Amino acid sequence: MSDVFDLTCELIARPSVTPDDAGCQQLIGGRLAAAGFNCEHLRLGEVDNLWATHGSGAPVLVLLGHTDVVPTGPVEAWASDPFTPQVRDGVLYGRGTADMKGSVAAFVVAAEQFVAAHPEHPGTLAVLLTSDEEGDAIDGVRHVAKLFVERGQGIDWCITGEPSSTAKLGDLLRVGRRGSLSAKLQVKGVQGHVAYPDKARNPIHLAAPALAELTARHWDDGYESFPPTSLQISNINAGTGANNVIPGELQVMFNLRYNPHWSADKLETEITALLDRHGLDYDLHWHRSGEPFYTPEGRLRSVAREVLAEFAGAAPEESTGGGTSDARFIAPLGAQCIEVGPVNASIHQVDENVRVADLEALPALYQRLVERLLA
Repeated sequence: MSDVFDLTCELIARPSVTPDDAGCQQLIGGRLAAAGFNCEHLRLGEVDNLWATHGSGAPVLVLLGHTDVVPTGPVEAWASDPFTPQVRDGVLYGRGTADMKGSVAAFVVAAEQFVAAHPEHPGTLAVLLTSDEEGDAIDGVRHVAKLFVERGQGIDWCITGEPSSTAKLGDLLRVGRRGSLSAKLQVKGVQGHVAYPDKARNPIHLAAPALAELTARHWDDGYESFPPTSLQISNINAGTGANNVIPGELQVMFNLRYNPHWSADKLETEITALLDRHGLDYDLHWHRSGEPFYTPEGRLRSVAREVLAEFAGAAPEESTGGGTSDARFIAPLGAQCIEVGPVNASIHQVDENVRVADLEALPALYQRLVERLLA
C-alpha cells in the first residue's frame, strides 16, 4: 500500500477519543521534523496541539486538522474493531478514517513531498493539529488562535481537511460555515396542585407564548450562499412525573445556526428582549460555539475550484452547509478559509470508512493546492 495508507492506519490504531491524542501528534511531529519543519507542541489544559512550520514570512498557508475522534459507540455493532484498520472491498474501515485521520495523514505526506520538491519555497507552509475538535473546543484551536493574536502570527490562507465531499472526492468546496449559538433557558414558576392553579404558576403555560414566537420567527432570507438562520428547540423538561402536580420550573435547550446577517451579541440581545417582553422570570445561559465565516471570491477559492475540478472532473459545488469546524477560530484572524476532504457519508457512524482510492488521491490533491499557492 501507499505511504498515506500506512500512516492513516497507524493513526487509526491509536484510540484518540477526544480529547486524548494517544500519541498521534508525536508521531506526526517526528515525521515533519525529519522533513525540515519546526515543530512546537502546545499542551494546553488536557489538550495537545501541534504547530509545525516550514519557510518564513508571508504568505502563510495553514493545513488545519484534528487527531481526536468521537467515541465508537457499541463496539459490538461494528463489523470489525474500530481501532483496528481493515480493508474490505477497496474500503478502509475504522474510527477516524474520514473524520479526519485520513486527511491528516494526507496533509503530512503532501507537506513532506512539497518541501522536498520546493525546499526554498516562498512564504510559510504550516500544519496545525489539535486533539479538541470533537470535544469542548476550548483548549484546542480556539486557544491556539488567542496565542497567535498575542504573538502577532498572521495567516493568509487556511485549508481544513474536514470530510467535505458528498459522493465523489472533490465534488464540494466548503467556503464558509454558519455560526452556532446554544442556550439553556430556565423559566421559574410556583409548584402546586393541578386542582388549585390559582395557588401556583405554571412555567410551561407562562413560557409557551414566548417559545411559540421564537420558533415561528423568520430570522432572515439567507446570506449569499448561506441558508436562512434557524432556531431549533432540542430539549424541554419540566414536572415531577406526576400528572397532578404543576411544575415549579421549566428547562428548555435550543440552538441557533446563523449566517453573517447576525452575530452572537445581536441574537442574544434579540432573544433576551423577547423573553423580557413576555414577562418571564428566567435564567438564561449561553454557549457560543463560533461566529459564521465566509471566504469570498479570491486567490484561495479560485485555486481550490480549479484543482477540485481537475480531480472530480467537474467544477465543485461551493457550499456553506454542515455544522461547524475549527476554521471558525482561524477566520477571525483575517485568513481566507476553505474545507476540502473525503466523502462524509459515514462520519461519526458505526463502520466509519473511506475509499482507499480516495485516500491515496488526497496527498496529490493537497500538494497541488499548496503548489498553486506557494510554489
